[in-house]
Amino acid sequence: MDRLKREGLGMTSQRTRNRLIQRLREEGINSEKVLDVMASTPRHLFLDEALAARAYEDTALPIGYGQTISQPYIVARMTELLLSRAKSLHRVLEVGSGSGYQTAILARLVDQLYSVERIGPLLEKARQRLRDLGIYNVELKLSNGGFGWPEKGPFDAILAAAAPASVPAELKQQLAPNGVLVLPVGNERQHLTVVTRREDSDQFDVETMEAVRFVPLLSGVVR
Repeated sequence: MDRLKREGLGMTSQRTRNRLIQRLREEGINSEKVLDVMASTPRHLFLDEALAARAYEDTALPIGYGQTISQPYIVARMTELLLSRAKSLHRVLEVGSGSGYQTAILARLVDQLYSVERIGPLLEKARQRLRDLGIYNVELKLSNGGFGWPEKGPFDAILAAAAPASVPAELKQQLAPNGVLVLPVGNERQHLTVVTRREDSDQFDVETMEAVRFVPLLSGVVR
């Protein structure tokens, strides 16, 4: 990938990125690991060129197929929760690869990342972007995301970037002992939720965090 394209100019420059990082600090993101990775990850490359100039606004943006690239604050918040709650980050699952931006952030903070996406064209774009950025510890799969990726589990942590009406039992069962699931939950009213498995039992602790707004977790695959 061309170095200037990766590093950005004007509204996609490192200076613009740094202003976003300062805003995330002011909004309560404390993990320096997360902030460092977000500061060095070129969000503009995960958007169509027409929207690239808006990449470092703290807002969700459309990526086609009725999907969005999540607001940077939400990406940072969910990632920070995952890092702070999970006892291990050896095997991690992402549900909803989307543009690949959250994937790229997570991949630089965990050992091995597995990511499923139900929309084929989005998955292929994400695959190419990760390759262009030299990120190779990710396995991607076209799949009905609500069912996760049981063949690759159990997972130390799972992050879902779309909102089911309730926490999917399939995802809870793919958690390793003490595993952590971070996801938005709800229909009209959604809340960021943290689900933690108690040791290797079928008991789970559920914490409800702040109100959020995500696209719904849908079934079926779009090729």
